[in-house]
Amino acid sequence: MQIIENSKIKEKMYIEKLENGLTVMIIPKKGAQKKYIIWGVNFGSVDNKFIIGDSEEVTHIPDGIAHYLEHKMFEQRTGINSLDTLSSLGVDANAYTTNNYTAYLYECTDNFYPALDEFMDYVQNPYYTAENVEKERGIIEQEIAMYDDEPDWALYMNTLKLMYHNNPIRIDIAGTKESISKITEKTLYTIYNNFYTPENMSIAVCGDFEPEEILSEIKNRMIIKNNNQKITRVYSEEPEEIKDKKKEVQMQISMPMFMLGYKVPMVNENMVKKDLAIEILGNIIIGSSSKLYKRLYEEGLILSEFSFDFEFARNYSHVIIQGSSKNPEKVIEEIKNEMEFFINQGISDEEFERQKKKVYGNLVKNYNDVSTIGNMAMSNYFKGINMFLYFEEFETLSKEYLEEILKNIFTEDKKVISIVKGI
Repeated sequence: MQIIENSKIKEKMYIEKLENGLTVMIIPKKGAQKKYIIWGVNFGSVDNKFIIGDSEEVTHIPDGIAHYLEHKMFEQRTGINSLDTLSSLGVDANAYTTNNYTAYLYECTDNFYPALDEFMDYVQNPYYTAENVEKERGIIEQEIAMYDDEPDWALYMNTLKLMYHNNPIRIDIAGTKESISKITEKTLYTIYNNFYTPENMSIAVCGDFEPEEILSEIKNRMIIKNNNQKITRVYSEEPEEIKDKKKEVQMQISMPMFMLGYKVPMVNENMVKKDLAIEILGNIIIGSSSKLYKRLYEEGLILSEFSFDFEFARNYSHVIIQGSSKNPEKVIEEIKNEMEFFINQGISDEEFERQKKKVYGNLVKNYNDVSTIGNMAMSNYFKGINMFLYFEEFETLSKEYLEEILKNIFTEDKKVISIVKGI
């Protein structure tokens, strides 16, 4: 078993690749009351085109199928829903679909191993029929309609559609009513049989475990065999340029909302270091202790903090800034001016060190919660990143690197503006 250790936070990760190809990551937390497990599948909403084996034919699947399949995994041949079974054991179980992967999980203080029986059984034994697939369609249609009426989601999706021309990230994770109408039990089994294979999945567990013991328990419950069928994902060519500049819509809200998106070119570089730099820059420019934030708050232009995120995966990369204001155009202009100030004047040594310490503290706090640790391990695994790298790369950060990132990423030609105002 491979052991990766970080001496700064005194954490270890035990990694084992099973004979069938499944990767198991174990992060022991001695004395932790809770236990957490997450089973991830390297298949998300952006994986809507692929080639099976040595065929030259590209298989196109309906948008939203990763999310649809996630919904259907809990239904069993017995007619009993696995979520109900897990809940009866007193565990908090759930699942979610992202652009890049699908995850099944639970957290508990007791009954971890009885829950593991059900957990590993339902993920490895899908049951799709024409009847139960059709029954789910109405439920997901309601979910799609609900998100269509959600201002935050509209703001975000419009930002993605402004930035990207062809990248499937611009398509809603749940798909559309039209796209999910094409999903059948046959298409679900096609996805399951080709993507829900051990070499395309990973399990992360965190809690008071002995690594060898929990690894043995997982091995004993493994059913899925290696598929040995190569899958080649197909992604459309995406220009570096943004698609459109601005979009404004009206919805039922009391305070206008805005989102700035900066499309970041996909280049072969250290994404962990870039992620850390962008987070520090966010704190410096518009963080709750920044001069800009304090001034806008005192002027009554904003009532709450901004959010500032760098989202990246194997086929997309962008920065998102979100806020609310009675005058979003004014706030957007102020953010632009503040960025230009730092680009022209540079960042002070004092501010750099202060915000660097703050971000480091937030990183350390993440390792206090078993579910946060498990989710980080899984998310980073599918990005090809060892999560402890964040601490190693932290030491390499310099003020000059941040200033370089600021000049290269936060440019007007890569910026889009999404606004939602009240009706």
